Amino acid sequence: MSAGEHDRNGATRRDTVVRIAHLYPTVLGLYGDRGNALVLAHRAARRGIAAEIIDVAPGDKLPEQADVYLVGGGEDIAQTTACELLAADGALTRAVDRSAPILAVCAGYQILGTEFAAGGRQVAGLGLLDIVTRPRPTRAVGELIAEPIEPDLPTLTGYENHGGATSLGPGLTALARVRAGHGNGVGDGTEGVRHGRIIGTYCHGPALARNPALADLLLGWIVGSPLVALDDPTVDALRTERLSATSTTRR
Repeated sequence: MSAGEHDRNGATRRDTVVRIAHLYPTVLGLYGDRGNALVLAHRAARRGIAAEIIDVAPGDKLPEQADVYLVGGGEDIAQTTACELLAADGALTRAVDRSAPILAVCAGYQILGTEFAAGGRQVAGLGLLDIVTRPRPTRAVGELIAEPIEPDLPTLTGYENHGGATSLGPGLTALARVRAGHGNGVGDGTEGVRHGRIIGTYCHGPALARNPALADLLLGWIVGSPLVALDDPTVDALRTERLSATSTTRR
């Protein structure tokens, strides 16, 4: 997105385009994670901000100057292949170096760490975060509700389905505290990670459809200031239904 002044809704005062890089949707697109790109583009458009979704196929070069990078979930073989491709490309590392926003879900979240479990072995990750994912004794499946640690987000809701237990290094802060479900699954009640402009989470659903404030947080980082909330009665009703339907006892 080219630099430009914007109003308090995030609408720019000259023509700009938010470039949304959706990485490897054919291999990292489980549980509707492509919806994250669609929601982000939709919420930008409602504020008068043009958006372009760039689907990056395996083997394609990642765009060097995208405004946000989305990495979704995938099975073990797809996850390992994606990690190898991203390591060889190097653009995601350079995106982190320039503080570009990144939303990484499930397998995509694990890939950002130093190592993750796949195919019965530990695989080297991208090393962009000091996190390690090891196998869980049982798979974490079901509704996930978590209370964000930072006050700029409301309660998070999602659907988790993963076999990994993700431990955060001492310099990292979790995205949220689990109220129902498993989250990072290491017994400390944490869910995801929030480090700089990187958000990692186990929330599918897709995450940004269930949590529009999270989409607006990413957009706010792009335009350079927090955004005024949109009127979303349908989304509010969905969130209320999911939150009320899910047990408040952490498993």
